[in-house]
Amino acid sequence: MHVSPSVVATEHEWVRDRAPTVVALIDTVRADLGEQFETEVATVTVDQYHRAVDEVFADGDLAVNVAALVRLLRDLDVDGDYPGFVVDELLGRELAGMLAGGQPLRLLGEATFHYADVLTHGDADAPAGADDLDAALAAGFQTRLPGWEWTETASPFGSE
Repeated sequence: MHVSPSVVATEHEWVRDRAPTVVALIDTVRADLGEQFETEVATVTVDQYHRAVDEVFADGDLAVNVAALVRLLRDLDVDGDYPGFVVDELLGRELAGMLAGGQPLRLLGEATFHYADVLTHGDADAPAGADDLDAALAAGFQTRLPGWEWTETASPFGSE
C-alpha cells in the first residue's frame, strides 16, 4: 500500500461520507452507555461529526496514520474470516484510540471500540474489516466529541 497526500484526501472524504452510518452508531453507543452508567449523553449531529473528521485530517501526522488504518480496514478480508479476527480487532482498536485523542480518551476509545464492534455486522459480501472500521469510527469520534457530562467540567483531581 502506498499512502500519498491524494490517498489521505480520498480517505478523508470516505470517512466524511460514512456520516449516516457512523453517527447512527455513535448515538446507539451513547444511549446504551448512558443507560449503563445512569447518565444523560448528548446525541451527535452530522455537522459535529464532519467537523471532528475535518479536525483529525487537518493534522497531517495524524491524518496519514488514520488514512492508512482506514484503507487497511476497508480492504482487509481473510478466507473464512475467523483467522483474521485478531488483525481486524487490532487495527480497529488502534484506529479508535487515534481518533479519540490523548490519554485517558485514547483508552476509552479503545474500550468503546469493542462495545461498538458487538453492535456492528457487515454485509455477508463485505470485507471482514468493514464492520470493525465502522465500530472504530463510531468509538473514536464518540469519545472525541462533547456530550459526556464528566468531560464538560474541570477535573477535581488537578493540583496547582
